[in-house]
This record gives sequence, structure tokens and C-alpha cells, in this order.
Amino acid sequence: MTDKIAPAPPDPAQLQETLAFVPLLAAFFRRAHTDMPDQLREAFSSHRLTARHGAVLTQLLAQDAIGVSELARRMGLSLSTASELVGDLSRAGWASRREDPADHRRTLVALPEERRPVVEEFVAVRAAPLLRAMDGLSAEQRQGFVAGLRAWAHEVRDW
Repeated sequence: MTDKIAPAPPDPAQLQETLAFVPLLAAFFRRAHTDMPDQLREAFSSHRLTARHGAVLTQLLAQDAIGVSELARRMGLSLSTASELVGDLSRAGWASRREDPADHRRTLVALPEERRPVVEEFVAVRAAPLLRAMDGLSAEQRQGFVAGLRAWAHEVRDW
């Protein structure tokens, strides 16, 4: 929690319009392990990987190779945390690290090609409900929705 002041209880309209949906979303997120392809689920279990590791895999899926600093910035993490997550994934065989040929001080991280189809399958399954919901929104509503998600994620990041 970023504030040390006790928050005021939500008013009934907030409860009805917004907060009532949180438990429904929580159930969806808790189910992530059961939606994983067997190979990915086994890796997460045997290497004690978490949802944060899954978020790194999603970022690696979106780009061929990314610097650890850029990964940290995109995910709103410290460089040391991002590096630790990448190290865990690398030891588990789900990320590869290599020196950037253009800048030898920089480390690039990538999703190994043989792992890409498994991660693509998982991300497609898990993203489908969100993408369907967003398809029903106007461009302005989508921007507002994303801004709200970003703000909420920022507020709960340190909980």
C-alpha cells in the first residue's frame, strides 16, 4: 500500500459498479496454472516460477530480443528484479541471454524458438477473454480501460 492512511470504505455505488467484479477476475487469474500447456505448467511447478515470470514470457513473446533494462522499464520493475526473473527463466530453459553485438555491455534476452509455440498457445488462451471484451469498446473506451488498468497495477504493485 502506498499510503499509510487508512482508506475510507467504498461507497455502495463503487461496490456495485466496480469492486463486485474483482472476485470474478481473481478467479480467472487463479486458474492460470490449469490453463497452461503441460510443458509450461511442469516448468512453473518444478522451477517455482510465478506470475511475474509469466509476465516476462509475455514480454519476450512480443519481441525477438530485448535488453534487461528495457524489460525492467516495460514491467515497472527494478533492474535487479528483472534480472533475477530472467535468470530464473534462463535456468529453467525458458529464456536465453546473450551479449548485444552492438553494445557488449548490454545483455539481450529472448524466448528460445523451441519454447515459442507453447508460450503463444498459453497467451492466446489467456488473452482471448480480454481481447474479446476490448473489441466491444470504442477506441476512447479502450484507452480509458488501459489507463485504468495501468493505474490500478501501479497502486497494487507494492502490496
